[in-house]
Amino acid sequence: MGMTITEKILAAHAGKEKVKPGEIISARVDIALGNDVTAPIAIEEFRKAGGKKVFDRNKVILVPDHFTPNKDILSARQCQILRDFAKEQNLPYYFEQGEAGIEHALLPELGLVLPGDLVIGADSHTCTYGALGAFATGVGSTDLAYTMITGESWFRVPETIKFVYEGKLSPWVEGKDLILFTIGDIGVEGARYKAMEFTGEVIDNLPMSSRLTMANMAIEAGAKNGIFIPDKITKAYIDERKKREYTLYNSDPDADYIEVKRYDVSALEPQVAFPPLPSNVRPISKVGYIPIDQVVIGSCTNGRIEDLRTAARILKGRKVAPYVRLIIIPATPWTYRQALEEGLIQIFLDSKAVISPPTCGPCLGGHMGILAKGERAVATTNRNFVGRMGDPESEVYLANPAVAAASAILGRIGGPHEL
Repeated sequence: MGMTITEKILAAHAGKEKVKPGEIISARVDIALGNDVTAPIAIEEFRKAGGKKVFDRNKVILVPDHFTPNKDILSARQCQILRDFAKEQNLPYYFEQGEAGIEHALLPELGLVLPGDLVIGADSHTCTYGALGAFATGVGSTDLAYTMITGESWFRVPETIKFVYEGKLSPWVEGKDLILFTIGDIGVEGARYKAMEFTGEVIDNLPMSSRLTMANMAIEAGAKNGIFIPDKITKAYIDERKKREYTLYNSDPDADYIEVKRYDVSALEPQVAFPPLPSNVRPISKVGYIPIDQVVIGSCTNGRIEDLRTAARILKGRKVAPYVRLIIIPATPWTYRQALEEGLIQIFLDSKAVISPPTCGPCLGGHMGILAKGERAVATTNRNFVGRMGDPESEVYLANPAVAAASAILGRIGGPHEL
């Protein structure tokens, strides 16, 4: 019996010829990542355990992105802890304001995560890097501390569910809609501690931006990781960014899958996830009349230049509806600069949008767009739990950038086909 791509990467990093689902292994880590919420705890545990030097200063990456620019005194202290630790350990990959972006958009953009890598991060959306053909998963802060000392972490090898997408996507339908539709089908626990392997003719033609979006939201289905087989699209993205050599893995034809799910997505519409779960999904034609107060376009899910280009296509020559707030958050400084050079920022300003510096900000209810009681928001973010973006009696609806931009203009949830 062959192995899946997930099993091959884990086996290689555990120094084994073969691993099987359910097996407990210890594996060496290529990247250990922390942010301003989780890394301060890891640093404290690092010191408690007697840690003096990180296992490899080139493999520990710290990115303050959740409450930055510093929201308050507490968040300033959190970032200070990271900054002091980065200085002490002489970490080359510490990114702060001016060069910092949302971590899961920043690392692929800089070529720091590569195909075949094993990546852990003290953030649940670390699974984003599976889009590059890496095994990437979120861990707790104590696990991050252990890895910073030893360079290893433990894993239970996950079973793999194979998702096959067939057909041809309609206009305005992208990776966000594929993953929302999938989560709507299997539920938020449908892939619990499983690897989600995304394949099929639709995936073969899917741009890297959409792949990153899909892998990012694997955790919203409960998955241990989401992963794509590296191909020519992967190589084209990686080869102009890579900082080191990498290894391409594939799944064997006789690999064992716990389940195979097939979808013909030719008739798929843009999807909207209603509160309070990402699985509470409806096609745009079934949304009904839902007035809104705020729209957020950004996050590690949909804050890339491709997302901003889509939003600009909708917003160009139009104005945001009265009493609706549109907040646009480029995910990285490069994305911000590129949007400026392409004239997208001017389009956003002309539409009466507000442009934020790169930050996670409102996605986790941190800052830069908190909702009041009774307010509704459409967001390109990844979660819409109760109180996720503010007051427990506010509501968040998840959608792709085209739907989000169209909704800002309409003043209600709606699609670009209405404009």
